[in-house]
Amino acid sequence: MNKNSIGERNLSTIGQQAFRLNERANGEPLRVLSEADWRFWRENGYIVIKKAVDAEQADRLQKLMWEFEELDPADPSTWYPPLKSQLRKTELSFNAGMIELYNHQYLWDARQTPRVHQAFADVWGTEKLWVSIDRMNFNLPPEPGFVFKSFMHWDYDPDTDPQNVQGVLAVNDQLDEEVGGFVCVPELYRNYAEWRREQPDNWDWYRPDVSQFQFVNVYLEKGDLLIFNSKLCHGIRQNKSKDKVRLAQYISMMPAQEGNQALRDWRIRSWSERLAPEGYSLHGDPRNWEQTKYRRAVLTALGEKLLGLSPWQE
Repeated sequence: MNKNSIGERNLSTIGQQAFRLNERANGEPLRVLSEADWRFWRENGYIVIKKAVDAEQADRLQKLMWEFEELDPADPSTWYPPLKSQLRKTELSFNAGMIELYNHQYLWDARQTPRVHQAFADVWGTEKLWVSIDRMNFNLPPEPGFVFKSFMHWDYDPDTDPQNVQGVLAVNDQLDEEVGGFVCVPELYRNYAEWRREQPDNWDWYRPDVSQFQFVNVYLEKGDLLIFNSKLCHGIRQNKSKDKVRLAQYISMMPAQEGNQALRDWRIRSWSERLAPEGYSLHGDPRNWEQTKYRRAVLTALGEKLLGLSPWQE
């Protein structure tokens, strides 16, 4: 699977480069972002939406994550079962703590929260969006004999000028320096073209040497939503604590492709049958808990549009 293109990373998302991010050429009004937020977003390539979901929603997600992983939040000795310890040593997704849960009601509740949608509408310049069908993440403390070491990277080849945004919803507070969290390089975002001209022909965009730049740590409170431009080089700081966990849900949105019937049908089937997306590094849950243990998520009118079940009206 080619990891260079947006559509091949996760088939629930866009597969073309026809869309452009909002530039507000005519000073169009904002919905959630302030003017100061907008300037920060344009200059740094990321923005934090405070209290994008309420604390109760985040708490439900947190409880679900522990339940789905069959771990006891009060007992760190349960956090490293043998099977998952082995997977973490061989699969990057498990190294980073990916949780193979995609269509649970609580995930959809976050996706169809109006404030979340309106924030993405600001960065795209349209309310007619589809939401990604993505998963959650545990960033655990180091286990004996193995440590996941963070690295700075892009998720898409930046030379392709990806018109895409990514999002991380904080399921718990991420203010403790020890617990790790999102780190990025806004200086490189602003000066990419100049820096790129100096790179060798065989440079690796997934493992670039960006050590000459200043890294910026982004701290989030429970319920905050981080949105970042896919052209922003980023990583996850290593969890160096003994008994603390960073919890997150990945949420992004992109302009709806209502003319792409095959993609629309696939998205609806993923929601209806609780299927994991197909794409680079997406594995699914071998226990099939989404099909056997959880019900189909109930969607609001907004949620139906964000999925593609209902059309956006002209």
